[in-house]
Amino acid sequence: MSDAEPAPEQLAPFLIELARSSRSKCKVCRKAIDKGAARIGVLLEGPFGTGYLWHHIPCLARRDFAKVEEAYAGDYTAAGVERPPLDELRGLHDEAAKKKAEKQDAPFVERAATGRSKCAQCGEPVEQGTFRVALLRKVEFYGQVRHTQVKVHPRCVRGAVRSEESGTSADDFAARLAANSRIAPAEVQAALREIGAL
Repeated sequence: MSDAEPAPEQLAPFLIELARSSRSKCKVCRKAIDKGAARIGVLLEGPFGTGYLWHHIPCLARRDFAKVEEAYAGDYTAAGVERPPLDELRGLHDEAAKKKAEKQDAPFVERAATGRSKCAQCGEPVEQGTFRVALLRKVEFYGQVRHTQVKVHPRCVRGAVRSEESGTSADDFAARLAANSRIAPAEVQAALREIGAL
């Protein structure tokens, strides 16, 4: 008889099952996964141990279709789970990829369509029809750094770009802003004057 501890249970890279409760949240849409709904888990080794990040199957298909394909191809589906057809999920992915391709890369400047948005730097409202500048901000997510778009007043660009959380470089800022913006070049120049030197 050996004193060695038994090897820890090896978890599969994916798990497709029916949600056992409604406490888990989809890591893509952030909404609760209803009890009894089909969900897909992607194995993650994080700072607090190894476990699954749960997703609605269509949500993961939109973001990372290759993982859904791999999960469907392997023996990772629990008994009694009805999975959405792969062709349907591929269509969702293609639609999401098309929308992503149409999305503007930051930095860019635009006119605020409404007066409901707030500056991500100072927190004050961005008035309808005024310039707002899209920048990238670093966000740490399960030990990984990701970038998300934030909108700021032109006067707040300098502080936002110089902050530790900034994902937008000051290098060639004006040229990149002009290349990415969809408003008239004269409007871009006016916005750059409001922004001032970085």
